[in-house]
Amino acid sequence: MVTPIDHRYTGIVPTYFHVDMDAFFVSVEELFDPSLKGKPVVVGGRPNERGVVSAASYAARKFGVHSAMPLRTAYSLCPQAIFVDGHPERYREYSHKVHDVLTGFSPLVEMASIDEAYLDITGTERLYGPPLRAAHILHERMKKATNLNCSIGIAASRLVAKISSDQAKPNGILWVVPGQEAAYLAPLDVRKVPGVGKVTEKNLHAYGIRKVGDLSRLDEDFLEQRFGKWGLALAGKSRGLDAGGWFDSEIGADEGPKSISHEHTYGEDTADREKLESTLARLSEMVGRRLREHKLEARTIQLKLRYSDFSTITRAHSVPRATQLDTEIFEEVRDLFRRNWKPGAKVRLLGVHVSGWAEGGEQMDLLGEERHQKWKQTLAAADRMRDRFGESAVSLGGSLRGTFRERTHENPAGLPGKKPKE
Repeated sequence: MVTPIDHRYTGIVPTYFHVDMDAFFVSVEELFDPSLKGKPVVVGGRPNERGVVSAASYAARKFGVHSAMPLRTAYSLCPQAIFVDGHPERYREYSHKVHDVLTGFSPLVEMASIDEAYLDITGTERLYGPPLRAAHILHERMKKATNLNCSIGIAASRLVAKISSDQAKPNGILWVVPGQEAAYLAPLDVRKVPGVGKVTEKNLHAYGIRKVGDLSRLDEDFLEQRFGKWGLALAGKSRGLDAGGWFDSEIGADEGPKSISHEHTYGEDTADREKLESTLARLSEMVGRRLREHKLEARTIQLKLRYSDFSTITRAHSVPRATQLDTEIFEEVRDLFRRNWKPGAKVRLLGVHVSGWAEGGEQMDLLGEERHQKWKQTLAAADRMRDRFGESAVSLGGSLRGTFRERTHENPAGLPGKKPKE
């Protein structure tokens, strides 16, 4: 295992790459169906479904289609688009291929999602040459190994590397030379700063802050008074520093998730109790899989329930013994459901959320512990089958009626480089 490097204490100016695969889901689909190339393609589902866009080709983006947009909105903007359900197993397979290329290039790799990663290539000049040449070498290796294009941002901070990879798209390379970070960022919209969403953007606009340069000219005390600790982080980000949130730990130092959740929105609202509970069983399987993948056990289990009128309730319960087992999660969340669902009321969405990690090794009564260990062994075997044959290879009997298409998103189970620290 390679030890992450904290460059703040080395006195060396670091060199980071942010590698972002271009229109990853769409590009993988094009490998299996070349007729899609150059056409407006939307991945995520059918235009009459309630889901959202997972990815859009560059041809579709010209019509205003973007990820997280409702599929029906995407269709209204671009009715000529080809809508594809998506194939999560294919995306996982190619994400592993991408990861193999990256770890063959640098030992310090952090997969930020299924299609993007940070690399620390500090001190590799004798191996690859200057940063720009190194990026071209990686660019060629990626294309040769995966037949996919990527964009690479290069900078002395991960934040600037991420922003520059976005500016380099598609299939480009952009190097922000050390010392030029503030000048590079100044003319960009504040929305380009990672972590600045619609709400923060609106609040910044209220103070006349529209460009990153406007942000950098403000006093830190002013930003802290208006936005708290996030204001201080924004001050650092405006100067090109790795400040707050995404950049608190070094590359390779995986802090693990703070919580894990899965949700399902029905194509048609339903009041079928058996179907609803079967969906909860499937969601519990998905959550349990992620918990075991990270070697975590959760103390708090939460139900999310949204009715047809969009009214939403969340109910949580802390269990006496932390768990990572599908069966135990399902038993708890089913109990929450039965105590809070209004019988006959149609449901639009269900969700299962877990948090409150605990150390392993807790004991229950002898009979309960024996049952727990048997399920642990059974689900470990099921996970091995899923690793080999896909996430839908094994399911609990109670979840069969609740089976639904796995949503295509950036952080599914089975991602490369997301294994927990030993």
